Amino acid sequence: LEEAGLTTTGIVLIEEHAERVKPPRMLAVPFNFGKALGKSGDREFQQTVLNATFDLLNRDQGPVLEQFETDTGPDKPITQGTQVTNSIKLTKGLVKEEAASIKNHYLEWLKENDGRTAFGLSGIEWGNIDKILELLEGYTEGHAIDVSYKPSETSLANYIRYCVDDIKAYYYESRMAQRKDDGDHKIHEWFWSETAAGALVIRLAEKMKEDEDDEIKGMSFGIAR
Repeated sequence: LEEAGLTTTGIVLIEEHAERVKPPRMLAVPFNFGKALGKSGDREFQQTVLNATFDLLNRDQGPVLEQFETDTGPDKPITQGTQVTNSIKLTKGLVKEEAASIKNHYLEWLKENDGRTAFGLSGIEWGNIDKILELLEGYTEGHAIDVSYKPSETSLANYIRYCVDDIKAYYYESRMAQRKDDGDHKIHEWFWSETAAGALVIRLAEKMKEDEDDEIKGMSFGIAR
């Protein structure tokens, strides 16, 4: 784009990535993934971040990597599945029962947000979430899994990740509808520490580390995050 005469700028959440890639202009921000502009709903602060990003367009020489200065300091790191203890004992049908128990909260989320949802990477409708759970549970138990609905161009490793992302979207959005005052950290801690789905994903990551498929083994690192 730059070679074609279009001046570019952007925001980076992991400074080390920009240091390696060396894009022409980049603003490094101290926020967690999904919050590139900072606190949700704070339009004035978000505009400040955008202004700082666009100000970099005035720099003729690159690569430019500038730190966004803020009095709030860096965000506290979000809780990961690998950092908690989940004492729930997984039994047959437990996760399905749990997912069904929060269905009304998910419906509330859809209603309040005009149907917008992060669910859908797997290509499976949220109403068929049991198919996703059967796939993940089957894999962790070492059984043959049905991947007939997996797109042919998608590897099994990536498809498992998409299924996990859909499970997390369903749970997180349900929780946000139920507990509107809970912040990011509380929601993450709840999912990883107190839900059967969180226990399933943690177990899934452990199982993937033992897989002979190098791609699945490599994908295990980011599953329980």
